Amino acid sequence: MSQIFDNDKEYIASTYNRFPIAITHGKGSFVYDENGKEYIDLTSGIGVTSFGIADSEWVNAVTAQFGRVQHMSNLYYTEPCVKLAQMLTKKSGMKKVFFSNSGAEANECAIKAARKYAFEHKGADCFNIVTLFNSFHGRTITTLAATGQDVFHSQFLPLTEGFKHVPANDADALKAAVDGTVAAIMLECVQGEGGVIALDESYIKAARQIADENGILLIIDEVQTGNGRTGEMYAYQNYKITPDIVSTAKGLGGGLPLGATLLGEKVQDIFSPGDHGSTFGGNPVACAGACSIVSRIDENLLSDVKRKSKLVFDALQGAKGVKSVSGLGLMIGVETVRPAKEVLLDCMQNGVLCLTAKTKLRLLPALNIPEDVLMKAVEVIKQACSKEN
Repeated sequence: MSQIFDNDKEYIASTYNRFPIAITHGKGSFVYDENGKEYIDLTSGIGVTSFGIADSEWVNAVTAQFGRVQHMSNLYYTEPCVKLAQMLTKKSGMKKVFFSNSGAEANECAIKAARKYAFEHKGADCFNIVTLFNSFHGRTITTLAATGQDVFHSQFLPLTEGFKHVPANDADALKAAVDGTVAAIMLECVQGEGGVIALDESYIKAARQIADENGILLIIDEVQTGNGRTGEMYAYQNYKITPDIVSTAKGLGGGLPLGATLLGEKVQDIFSPGDHGSTFGGNPVACAGACSIVSRIDENLLSDVKRKSKLVFDALQGAKGVKSVSGLGLMIGVETVRPAKEVLLDCMQNGVLCLTAKTKLRLLPALNIPEDVLMKAVEVIKQACSKEN
């Protein structure tokens, strides 16, 4: 066993069930372990490395910024975060941006914005936020409360109050939950950690309508679905609606910690100096890297994401050992006859890295993964799925 495994066990908190692989380097959609074994990476760091490992343009952008100024207090202006905010607002239809370091932090900001807006427009008793069962919004105490999965709750009670959970794709239940105490509806267009389940278009549009009818806000959590992952810049654009608040992270920074909360017209000026903040939010190096990522998420790339998504769906749907395929774009869930963990381990043994979500295999390849590499990995997955116990 590698010394790194032993040192990890001795010195690092036991919060992860790591696989017995120590990754040392990589390029694009290939990574290599300490023994030199090559793997096709269909994880992209759980949807983070949008253009793969050691992407040259991204490396050049962050390296150049490192040589100028690596960090500066938000008491002063820096160009990269301003440039990135401008790019994000133009691509999203939102008006202003707050930068943080992670998806959980982006969601915390979204929740604060919604509650302040409700306080100012409806009073102190309007603070509840309706989220969905099977959702996932983060691991802080508040975003755990927003998450509609009891498995994440029991050991950390009491959680932050003020959240209601309703079933996904049930517009009647959502409408019934929205009373005079509700400030916002918060949902993921594709429930990633909940099993890579894309919500119905009619439901997303109903959520927008219910929010409008009740004078409340619609928050879309795009932490995993954003930044081109679903074949649009943001998943809600597949559904032809416009949220009031959007949270995003993961693929935005290309490998550096970066979260963003995008504020729509109603809430663009909801925060005043001192209402919210983040020491590292808008870090110039992370933002320079993100500018490199976002500038390349164009119509050609998005069309290619959709095309490759169809190739994967077509190859896996109906394949031996595959019950169903779900998701959107290059955010794909594969329900397998064999336990997903066993399929994952077989894929790993044969040089393909995958993820799981609930009982499914989860695929999150780099957006620019070459077609031949992707389909080679899909063949390994098909073989692992068809294997009999």
